[in-house]
Amino acid sequence: MPMWTLHGDGHTVAPGAVVKPHERLGWPSTIAIGAQHVVAMFGATFLVPLLTGFPVSTTLLFSGIGTLLFLVLTGNRLPSYLGSSFAFIAPILALGPGDGAALDSPEQISRALLGVFASGVLLAGVGFLVQATGTRWIEKLMPPVVSGAIVALIGLNLAPVAWQNFQQDALLGTITLAASILFAVFFRGFLGRISIFLGVVFGYVVAALLGRVDFSGVESAAWIGLPEFHLPAFGDPVAWSMLPMFLPVILVLIAENVGHVRGVATMTGDPSVNTRTGRALIADGLATTIAGGFGGSGTTTYGENIGVMAATRVYSTAAYWVAGTFAILLAFSPKVGAVIFAMPAGVLGGITTALYGLIGVIGIKIWVDNQVDFSRPVNQYTVAVAFVIAIAGFTMNLGALSFGAIVIATVAALVIYHVGNAIARARRTGADDGGPIVPIGPLGGDPENVG
Repeated sequence: MPMWTLHGDGHTVAPGAVVKPHERLGWPSTIAIGAQHVVAMFGATFLVPLLTGFPVSTTLLFSGIGTLLFLVLTGNRLPSYLGSSFAFIAPILALGPGDGAALDSPEQISRALLGVFASGVLLAGVGFLVQATGTRWIEKLMPPVVSGAIVALIGLNLAPVAWQNFQQDALLGTITLAASILFAVFFRGFLGRISIFLGVVFGYVVAALLGRVDFSGVESAAWIGLPEFHLPAFGDPVAWSMLPMFLPVILVLIAENVGHVRGVATMTGDPSVNTRTGRALIADGLATTIAGGFGGSGTTTYGENIGVMAATRVYSTAAYWVAGTFAILLAFSPKVGAVIFAMPAGVLGGITTALYGLIGVIGIKIWVDNQVDFSRPVNQYTVAVAFVIAIAGFTMNLGALSFGAIVIATVAALVIYHVGNAIARARRTGADDGGPIVPIGPLGGDPENVG
């Protein structure tokens, strides 16, 4: 039995029709669409190792391997690219030299990899639980006001890192930021969706023309070679003490995976896709575990590639097999990694000024889509306290354990929301006085919890 059936004549998609996951176009068209997915994922995927100090080639390798593993574990029926997750940036940088600088030693990378590895194991465990019990408990634990706050505060917590890079070359930073904004405003469809990538390319080219790029590492790098591998620091007590910083990341990955599955189900008109939520979490967890075990960044399902599917109306998993294979092949070119690592700090500062803010906007969009009622004090305080903790960079040390701002802010959001609603119910003021909400956000609405 073939993996895919040919859609129509294999060349065109009729108006109003979609190419479903189990279908494909002709191979030339499929390869072309797969190449689009590579472009869509590349900008975000290479930024994570560039910002954290992880090897770029290794990250590309395990994003490709993770994507193919995801397709296999979801029965080849859930189209998705697993790229680098931005949720890991903050806890990884906390293990570095300080002031938002990237990791600069194998020891620091190994410590961070332990956090990535552990996060993957826990996410896979959540996937097995969801496979057995469903997603209702996730919606109860993280209603839209909480999930939106957690996503947004990760971006806001990284704001000082953007400034650290930006101020090193304000001219390049301004040019890169302006280019990204203009690309997003002027372009429509696919090009508009990759405005971050285009802004980086434009800033890089300008930097090269101004003579502000050091290409010495590029010249000495081989065209073909093995990626740089690292192992997690399983025997390092310091690494184990920093693990709590990675716990909020798991909540974000859950939200992203659940939202991705529901988005695909809606776009393809196939509600049965939702039954693969548990498998998606297991697959992303295992992909993150494998990446963390050998030197790659943690992975997540990519919204950038949903944009490509929406533009092309092609949801064929065959295109993702092509994209994953391309990523693996790119990983075996050290020169590609050297070109990326040569990017000036000013370009990074400009693009992350937009990027980290956009992470915050994604969280806010969750509130808007779910009509979260901010006239309720419990919702106001859930967000207000979490945001200030994240932006100010609160820290807490309990013996050998160190808790960063994202951990403290996430716990604060969960505690304030659930304790506040428990008190409201006890006083019979009605935690569900907002009436029924249609479940349209990444985690769905909940009449009791949305407020």
